[in-house]
Amino acid sequence: MTTLGAILTFQPFEVGLVGNIVLIVVLLCCSALMSGSETALFSLSPTQLDRIRKNDNPINNAIVKLLSAQDQLLATILIANNLVNILVISLCNNLIDALVIFHSSGWEFAIKTVAVTFVLLLFGEIMPKVYASYNPQGFANIVALPLKACNSIFKPLSYVLVKYSDRMQNKGIIQPENISMEELENALEITENPSETEKEMLSGIVQFASTEVEEIMRPRMDIEAIDSEENFDEVRRVIMDSGFSRIPVYKENLDHILGILYVKDVLAYIGEGADFEWQRLLRPAFYTPEHKKINDLLEEFRSQKVHIAIVVDEYGSTLGLVSLEDILEEIVGEISDESDVPEELPYKQLPDGAYIFEGKAHIGILEEVLGVEEGVFDDCRGEAETIAGMLLEIKRDFLRRGDKKSLHGVRFTVLSVSGHHADEIRVEKIKNS
Repeated sequence: MTTLGAILTFQPFEVGLVGNIVLIVVLLCCSALMSGSETALFSLSPTQLDRIRKNDNPINNAIVKLLSAQDQLLATILIANNLVNILVISLCNNLIDALVIFHSSGWEFAIKTVAVTFVLLLFGEIMPKVYASYNPQGFANIVALPLKACNSIFKPLSYVLVKYSDRMQNKGIIQPENISMEELENALEITENPSETEKEMLSGIVQFASTEVEEIMRPRMDIEAIDSEENFDEVRRVIMDSGFSRIPVYKENLDHILGILYVKDVLAYIGEGADFEWQRLLRPAFYTPEHKKINDLLEEFRSQKVHIAIVVDEYGSTLGLVSLEDILEEIVGEISDESDVPEELPYKQLPDGAYIFEGKAHIGILEEVLGVEEGVFDDCRGEAETIAGMLLEIKRDFLRRGDKKSLHGVRFTVLSVSGHHADEIRVEKIKNS
């Protein structure tokens, strides 16, 4: 077993070493200030920065000036911190040599490395950064003036480094890393104490760019539209009953949209008779493909100054309708006004525990109500979004009253059919016997 005496021998302490120790302590303080300043200055919140700008004094002015050229500031901090750390390492090495005689070069290297690294990390990096993260403005006030002086001293060198870095980035040698949607969602998950409203809004923003029009559109069967052959009395009735400010007008069927009727255009003629030629009030319809991203559609709404679009498939057939309100609700949640009526749930529970769902109910709502794993029906739904669509996808034929299907421990029974569409479907979990 190796003894301490076999590794090293301590030498008597000389008074001349006091100056060396004091200088090391001073340099460690400088290293701490540099390390902490990076954390403090780049952690200032918008509110704190606004308060600093409004309060005119030398320290606040220095902070504002430093942050106005962040690349140069970061270069200055790195240059100063590395110079100080090199001096600390050199002085610590000399101090250890003056106090200790090593009998093995291997142990000498190991002990010096561990000792100096521990001192630098603890006092020059970890402690100041922890303190600066908890009190960024206070720490920034301490380092602002010294950093301003360092910025002037090291300006030639920092300028060269910043320009060289910019040139490498422009040539593609250094490329900014793109943040993935998954990383943003993970960041949202670890956000401290967000309210449900804030969490929903942030989640909506994260998913906004990846959402397609077909995911938020009002399906074709739910579109409130007017036949172009209707008289003005019927038009007035539809306007009053629907509560919508923009209504599509079609000829023969919804695949032939003639235009959009704006209710505000009708107001000036509200007293006209049934034979009034209201069709001349139509404005051109705006069309969008089903797979367009809603962030792109929002930009088109803004540039074209429209609030509503007809969603069509690759053959030009009408699939649904999407409005500006539908897009905004993806971020801020449900938007209600005084004309809105509360929406009824697309299902109701029976005394025996089963449910009756509308055929057009979304599969996601079904999964949520039943308490099953999200995406459990993905292997059998195909491209379908609704319960009726999923059953149609499986049967490969029109649904009929009494049709039954069991999927992943859930039994579906078609209760009523209108035309070729299943209106009501009984849904129940299959009990294990």
